[in-house]
Amino acid sequence: MKESEFTQLKQRIETLEREVAALKNRGLPYRSVRKRSSRMLWGLPLYDIAMGPDPAKGEPRGHARGIVAIGDFATGVLALGGIARGVIAVGGLALGLLLGIGGLCTGALAVGGLAIGGIAIGGGAIGGIAIGGGAFGYYAVGGGALGEHVIDGMRQDPEAVRFFGDWLPFPLEFSYRNSRN
Repeated sequence: MKESEFTQLKQRIETLEREVAALKNRGLPYRSVRKRSSRMLWGLPLYDIAMGPDPAKGEPRGHARGIVAIGDFATGVLALGGIARGVIAVGGLALGLLLGIGGLCTGALAVGGLAIGGIAIGGGAIGGIAIGGGAFGYYAVGGGALGEHVIDGMRQDPEAVRFFGDWLPFPLEFSYRNSRN
């Protein structure tokens, strides 16, 4: 590398360092919300809301923990957030004990894009009872279904027809009636 090229490179690096320092001093525009109930139940606040970064604590994302938790990460009895964990969880990734609703969700009852649970309803459903475009379960109904007792575009297991007929009479009647024609 020639000395003139080296000098130009060094000047460019110094210019970039000054620009980065100016951006750091200016600060990044962000919105952040932190609210917590003063009332406690079972050692948790009744509600906790933590959304956005908190530079004072060094948190790039908010983590809410409470009976009702709302945040980027949420952990509580009722959790709502990008990543939600709780008895009832609603979010992009929802890990619910009883109910999970979200893009990817788990729970005794799971409803979402990819649902995994005892009863799973979604685009992709995996569970004891699975209902979805792609369904995998002991009882499964969907466009493509795998399991012990299945209703899909190619098959209608009599036990599955009985089970889903008792459990979901309206959607099944429509599906079953059209497949007989």
